[in-house]
Amino acid sequence: MSVIVTVTLVACNLGLIFLLMTVPLGLRTVTVSRVIKADRDRLWQALWPFGSDAGWSGEILSAEPLDQEGTALIRLSWDGRDGRPIERKARFEDVSEGSRFSMTVIEDTALDPSFWANYRETAELVPEGDATRVTLTQTDRYRGVAFLVFRFFAMRREIRKLDVWAATGTYRKGGWFEHPLSQIGFAVLSALILWPFFGLNIGGLALAAILTSVVALHELGHMAAFRLTGHRRARMIFIPLLGGIAIGGRPYDSRFEVAFVALMGAGFSAFLVPVLIAASGLAGSEGHRLAAALLATLAGCASLFNIANLVPVWKFDGGQVLRQICPGPAALALASFLLLSALLALGWRAGFSPSFLLIAGAVFSILSLITMGSGVKPRHELKPIKTFDRLAMAGALLAVFAIHGYGMLWASAQLM
Repeated sequence: MSVIVTVTLVACNLGLIFLLMTVPLGLRTVTVSRVIKADRDRLWQALWPFGSDAGWSGEILSAEPLDQEGTALIRLSWDGRDGRPIERKARFEDVSEGSRFSMTVIEDTALDPSFWANYRETAELVPEGDATRVTLTQTDRYRGVAFLVFRFFAMRREIRKLDVWAATGTYRKGGWFEHPLSQIGFAVLSALILWPFFGLNIGGLALAAILTSVVALHELGHMAAFRLTGHRRARMIFIPLLGGIAIGGRPYDSRFEVAFVALMGAGFSAFLVPVLIAASGLAGSEGHRLAAALLATLAGCASLFNIANLVPVWKFDGGQVLRQICPGPAALALASFLLLSALLALGWRAGFSPSFLLIAGAVFSILSLITMGSGVKPRHELKPIKTFDRLAMAGALLAVFAIHGYGMLWASAQLM
């Protein structure tokens, strides 16, 4: 790719990340409304947490009042960090039996109370002939568009599923977005979006497909780590142009778990890179030059992508690992400096120009500033990491770095 194309792609990604994760939006209210052909009382029994059909979606397991002032304890079907259902203490206000209620969250067992400081949701039911208009609203303070958009689509899905439940009496979990076929479609779309950046030819399409495959393998590593650390389910979400996200089935329980899951993205591919290098060498020795070149390209892309994810940036895997294993701010700063220096030195050794490396360092710094503090604080501190686990993760980080570093140098020697 030319310098202009590279700068354009990087700038677009930085701007998109800032828009999705960081830009302050203030208090925003999301509203969805739908006319449902059902009796108002039946819908009230489903939406009111104390109603006879409050478990219609499987989200609410139970609800019990705690006092006479509208405070209640709600048990949810979502797993907490200990594997048990999350419990949420909520306060109900402006309750008009059968037609309206508002709810704020005081605290729950998963997230810090500050997460719920500005949150408020309401449900309103108004008869319209033989049907009922259901209006749901959620108000919160947002930083970044991503969570705001997520809330909108989650609410729209909920009200649609309520309509189906009212008509059929059944509730179907999930939806088209997370369906495997949809995610395959998003992966294909991601490759097609990347294609022009690599050239509108067969070679460019191959590079786009290889990079998309590398992203998928990386996220599969995270998913495997989630399952190994006790998550009962894990899934992958493809985001065209930005890559993919692996999501576990519950909040993190320990610092070791965070570090292990973060490192396994690059760690999973570290098992594949030596195999690809050996396969490329074998194909070349047998005279299959095209196959050897494709395998070398796959090894190089896998190494470059995964080693880039090891940069000590707040939301990147390397930053996640270092924050968990470093015992204090001074150690974290030193480890981050050494890791970034090693990455830049590796890039120089692979043939990247000094100006490109300086730009890359600046981009990583901007990314760190953009994403710093964008995480969600848990209700309780994560379990501390043991000394042996700290050393083991540090050794694993060095091993993964060495494997991908060698893969990048080897691929650059073969292809350049």
